[in-house]
Amino acid sequence: MEQSKQNEILTVAREAIRTEADALEKMERSLDEHFVEAIEMILQSRGKLIITGMGKSGLIGRKMAATFASTGTPSFYLHPGEAFHGDLGMISKEDIVLAISYSGETDEVLKIVPFIHNNGNRLISMTGNPASTLAIHSDIHLDVSVDHEACILHLAPTTSTTAQIAMGDAMAVALMKMRNFSSNDFARLHPGGSLGRRLLATVGDVMRSDNLPVVGPDCTAKDMIHTISRCGLGLIVVCEGDRIEGIVTDGDIRRAMERSGADFINLRAADILTRNPKRIHPEEKLIEAEKMMTRHKITSLLVTDRDERLAGVIQIYDIKL
Repeated sequence: MEQSKQNEILTVAREAIRTEADALEKMERSLDEHFVEAIEMILQSRGKLIITGMGKSGLIGRKMAATFASTGTPSFYLHPGEAFHGDLGMISKEDIVLAISYSGETDEVLKIVPFIHNNGNRLISMTGNPASTLAIHSDIHLDVSVDHEACILHLAPTTSTTAQIAMGDAMAVALMKMRNFSSNDFARLHPGGSLGRRLLATVGDVMRSDNLPVVGPDCTAKDMIHTISRCGLGLIVVCEGDRIEGIVTDGDIRRAMERSGADFINLRAADILTRNPKRIHPEEKLIEAEKMMTRHKITSLLVTDRDERLAGVIQIYDIKL
């Protein structure tokens, strides 16, 4: 592609990003007590947060509901068209409804507003027009107005949808903070994910405890190589009885071979071991093992019991599975 076309593409893309960034900066400055009131209302509710919206706002509502639900605020998305044809029964009296419509005049959303009021639900609206029908008939209105869309025709929802997503994320994060939502809470709601596994599972759950590569201090160079190859952990643990003396890695052996040449065959494990290897206990969480390995730039930890006897070995590959 010729350089002029490349420059044109990049210019348009950068203008779109800058337009949306400017809108977010404006929204950040305009946050006020209405946002605080909305957060307090949700915190005090004993029900769920029901999110509704049509079209692009509906897609954003689905994303918001998923974010709220996964960060400690029970929530689900309700399609306004389906709601008007029977799904209103999904809304209980304790629930709060968050209705999203940039114009504030979306017919399908406005049709369910009377039911929301008659059912005794509180209504939060998110629109770009504080004077709209939806905004006026809400308990709390959140303003997500933007000066113009990033779309080159200023028609397709672009900047406005970004503002809606950002407002939803701001609400979710504020609620997390007020609920003291922790990483353990997040893991509890995401047990199938890799983060949940690292936060919930313990070292003892995944450590290797069978066929450990244990040798004595007098182990020969030949036997060290055989043990490392046989056990497949890239290291051997040097023990004197129950006491751990150190470890020898395959890297230690390679360096010893280069350094010693023909005399390598006469070396013993005690000659090249690394003393005081990093250790961790079986009950520690995988996330702690990962942090320790990252901090010390290593890929393996010895797992020891409370008497510092060898119980197993855990490697970064076990955590990342």
